[in-house]
Amino acid sequence: MKKQKRLGQHFLEDAWVKKLVNAVEVSSEDTFLEIGAGLGALTLPLATKACKVIAVEIDQNLSEELEIKTPRNVKVVTADFLNIGLEKLLESEKKPIRVIGNLPYNLSSPILFRLIATHNSGLLFSDATLMLQHEVAERLVAVPGTKLYGVLAIQTSLHAKRTKLLTLPPGAFRPQPKVTSSVVNLRFHSNPFDANTLRVFEWLTRGLFMQRRKTLANALQPLISERGLNSRQVLSFLEINPMRRPETLELDEISALTRHLCYIFQEPIKPT
Repeated sequence: MKKQKRLGQHFLEDAWVKKLVNAVEVSSEDTFLEIGAGLGALTLPLATKACKVIAVEIDQNLSEELEIKTPRNVKVVTADFLNIGLEKLLESEKKPIRVIGNLPYNLSSPILFRLIATHNSGLLFSDATLMLQHEVAERLVAVPGTKLYGVLAIQTSLHAKRTKLLTLPPGAFRPQPKVTSSVVNLRFHSNPFDANTLRVFEWLTRGLFMQRRKTLANALQPLISERGLNSRQVLSFLEINPMRRPETLELDEISALTRHLCYIFQEPIKPT
């Protein structure tokens, strides 16, 4: 069967499917939302253990073939995950959904941020197990003070605990990709910010990490100069050394800086 080239589809070999399903620790009470079901390499093993699987596949030929061979506890949906109405799709589900997906490498970041935004909107996910290009996975789970630590790791860590489960060689797929893949689990938790504070957090993080090799004082100053603030004074008030670099900031330090800016501005910030 000819696959749509733009989708970047690579299908997981059976031996690695077993390793992934075991790593996910499926319960008979679980309902899974699967992103990019393909020919059902993950769908069918999940269906033998889970209560229900909602399998989303954009390729109509693949989804039609999958629907023929799936058991009754699998619902196959032909749709683009980035555009599908998740609220309507999942409206009948009574408890948080587990997400799993072998993501197209070129769409992994948009899908990840949609999951986070959907979780924040009140349609709760308990966790997401995602297969990603190895380099993206490393940036996702990176820690402060490392070269890969940046916006992706920080913004994700605000919403979820990040754990790398598996690393898969190119030979784990057909056709073989040119890169190594990794599986990351995100265990979602509640977001501590209201809507405006969250926007400021995202604006602040992007702004600081556009100048990650500068000192914190120099990276922060252009962001707050229009408000007549001095970055060294702001950082010193929070007992953050202004000579540090953005890539050393812990999540709780960025969160404290976000709250402090919201407080001293006394009005919603309108990030650009």
